[in-house]
Amino acid sequence: QVQLVESGGGLVQPGGSLRLSCAASGSIFSIITMGWYRQAPGKQRESVASITTSGATNYANPVKGRFTISRDNAKSTVYLQMNSLKPEDTAVYYCNRVQPPKYSWGQGTQVTVSS
Repeated sequence: QVQLVESGGGLVQPGGSLRLSCAASGSIFSIITMGWYRQAPGKQRESVASITTSGATNYANPVKGRFTISRDNAKSTVYLQMNSLKPEDTAVYYCNRVQPPKYSWGQGTQVTVSS
């Protein structure tokens, strides 16, 4: 069973930056398209960004040009660099594989953008 551990969240002012990390256990990480997701209070979980095994990326419209997803297959880790953060980016951020079936969700990491 793959375990996902997200980290790197915190409180940041509007316009600030954070870098999230997601460490995945299991040897199949390198062949899995991975994604970042977020869930704001009272809202459904939504996709933020994804990255294929070859490094091709895709972003949700609200974060295009501000967020960058990357991966290190040797470390079984996927990253999300978030710049120019806005209050509407406030959410719990999760990582998971893109294709179903999803792995069990980790605990997520809280990102709060506020002055």
